[in-house]
Amino acid sequence: MGAVRDPLEAVLVAVPVVVLACGGAGAVVRRLGQPAVVGEILVGIALGPSLLGWLWPEGSRWLLPGEALPYLGVLGNLGLLVFMFLVGLELDLGLLRGRGPAVVAISQASLWVPLGLGTLLALAMYGSFAPEGVGRPEFVLFVAVALSVTAFPVLARILADQGVQGTPVGAVAMACAAVADVVAWCLLAVVVAMAGAAGEGAGAGAGTGSGWGVAGTAVLAGVFLAVMWWGARPLLGRAVERWGGSCPERGAVVGVCSGLCLAAYTTQVVGVHALFGAFVFGAVLPRAGVVEAAAERMREFAVPVLLPLFFVGSGLRTDVGLVVSGGAWWWALAVLVVAVAGKWGAGAGAARWAGMPGRDAVMLGALMNCRGVTELVVLNVGLGLGVIGGELFTMLVLMALVTTGVTGPVVQRLRGREG
Repeated sequence: MGAVRDPLEAVLVAVPVVVLACGGAGAVVRRLGQPAVVGEILVGIALGPSLLGWLWPEGSRWLLPGEALPYLGVLGNLGLLVFMFLVGLELDLGLLRGRGPAVVAISQASLWVPLGLGTLLALAMYGSFAPEGVGRPEFVLFVAVALSVTAFPVLARILADQGVQGTPVGAVAMACAAVADVVAWCLLAVVVAMAGAAGEGAGAGAGTGSGWGVAGTAVLAGVFLAVMWWGARPLLGRAVERWGGSCPERGAVVGVCSGLCLAAYTTQVVGVHALFGAFVFGAVLPRAGVVEAAAERMREFAVPVLLPLFFVGSGLRTDVGLVVSGGAWWWALAVLVVAVAGKWGAGAGAARWAGMPGRDAVMLGALMNCRGVTELVVLNVGLGLGVIGGELFTMLVLMALVTTGVTGPVVQRLRGREG
């Protein structure tokens, strides 16, 4: 065994390798009509045990040594917090106005149908893929949530790239994705609370009931949401209105970063997850000029530099060999079929029922089927909690890659036929 390297030295090598590789791959797939996240996910998988670790283990260990991974994980999670804040900031609830019936029908169908199908699939998978000690309820609910997610930010980018953002289909898709993702994040918070309560119950013995832990976490999360929406939101609005015009951009960045971290810390302490707090803080922050300028400064660094480190962390946990050697390809195919049927099928069917033309309904279903980086966030939460294992994690990552990759070409093809 070689000598242990200085962690700083290892990080200084790993960061440029990851950032340059993800940036190059993102540029390549963009030229192919794909969102950059597809290339970044592929780079993460390629640098992990699925490719580089299999072909050249020594090189993989030199580029991404074990002593550097905790530091890369912290940096990647910081980028992820900024990313979730930006998702919340871009959430436009005004899209719901004037489109009530269609949005309600499509968003609910594309949420509850995959939740139902995912529940049935998870019940069948529990005996084979649930880690030891994980209860059936949290495993089943987590898999169902993972199959019901839509990547709101990736969807927005695809709509812009395809020139659909200003059309009725684009507006309905954004509104439906916003509704579905808010509910999905709340359900994920329930899973986190259940897993945390189960862990505390196991540590405390049989006398501790996990139901009280879940209920207590839910109450605290509700209090946090109420305080942020009815308390912090108007205060932030008045503060930005009063001092926003005279606040320097650097000061706004400091203020936004501080608020983001405090909100994330609060939900982490409550037992929900830090990402939930970052998302809520973005949703309640007013979209004034100084706030958007600060958010853009944060985006310019966090998204191209820090977020790729999160993708590499996901890639290092993704091992296609587990699925191949374990003979689980049929299960992986079942996951993909259920995911597509639940989101694409239900979304298109509900859109058709709501009166949309057939081509628009199919396009809307394809857009709702896009999962992207939001799915990876959910999967890493589940893996970190121990609710799922490496084999199922790999299946779900591959599902996210496929469903994200087909969205752009399908929309482009349908738009071409319309033209």
